[in-house]
Amino acid sequence: MKYLAAYLLLSQGGNTTPSVADIKAVVESVGVEANEARITELLSSLEGKGSLDEIIAAGAQKFASVPAGGVSASVGGASAGAAAGEAAAEEAEEEAKEESDDDMGFGLFD
Repeated sequence: MKYLAAYLLLSQGGNTTPSVADIKAVVESVGVEANEARITELLSSLEGKGSLDEIIAAGAQKFASVPAGGVSASVGGASAGAAAGEAAAEEAEEEAKEESDDDMGFGLFD
């Protein structure tokens, strides 16, 4: 992730094709040891994919198709959300009760 961040910083700074040395210099400027193999791997994965704007746009399209995992919007969406919240609260309360039974009267550092 740090190498991608360095790549993005260099790109935003006007260097449209950062090299391994450029990325290594940015990473090492903040006191972190750079792994040239990982930088090379990043650059090879970005090679031939177009401009940075095109790569970001393609990634955004992929994220748009990923389900968010929330309650679906329907006629009873609000009541379903409230029921789900109550069920989650009851489940958390039940787990807390079970955990208190598991400690058998002594703590971790006793």
